[in-house]
Amino acid sequence: MTNFADITLSLVLLPVLSTLGSSRILVLVKVIAFQGFLISIAPFFINKSISIGDIVFSILMIGIRGIIIPAFIYFAVKKIAIKKEVEPIIGYHASIFAGLFLIAFSVFISTKFNLPAAHNNKFLIPTAITTLVSGMFLLMTRRKAITMVMGYIMIENGTYLAGLTLSQHTQYIIEFGILLDVLVGIMLMGIVLHNINRTFDDIDTTLLRSLKDN
Repeated sequence: MTNFADITLSLVLLPVLSTLGSSRILVLVKVIAFQGFLISIAPFFINKSISIGDIVFSILMIGIRGIIIPAFIYFAVKKIAIKKEVEPIIGYHASIFAGLFLIAFSVFISTKFNLPAAHNNKFLIPTAITTLVSGMFLLMTRRKAITMVMGYIMIENGTYLAGLTLSQHTQYIIEFGILLDVLVGIMLMGIVLHNINRTFDDIDTTLLRSLKDN
């Protein structure tokens, strides 16, 4: 299973680089859905033993991460009718280089941690760190609110992978609670995006600076 685990974790990093280097919103939605699916099935290859609870929880994860959350974002994008991200604060080529540097840095720094890991997979911690910090990077360097939402989802994905390093079996109640929070947050963000778009005829968050108290 180790080879399958390494392949799965390597594939998780591809969406990270794709989100950093792409300006097409619908492509980003598909990439986030793909990453959510990979993260949902990762415990099958990482855990030494799989219980019925693990299988049921993974199916729920696939439904929420891989289908429901991306579907909400997809319909929000379609309703607002946006296709591309405006020019980001940090350019796409520079963002990809930053992502590659982050992967290398994560591999280096993961060897410095002395965590009571429940798994022996050497790629799990670097992948978790890369996904988590890349989500923060998206939040800080993108102007469209919808892209920031995707960064928020990536942060949650990285948090989940980090949790796998410390637990042989996923803490179902905690993780499911986090997923519900993310789902509610996505629904609320859809309402916010609609209101921003209706007010400014755009969802560029820099336009919010023009709001003033009367």
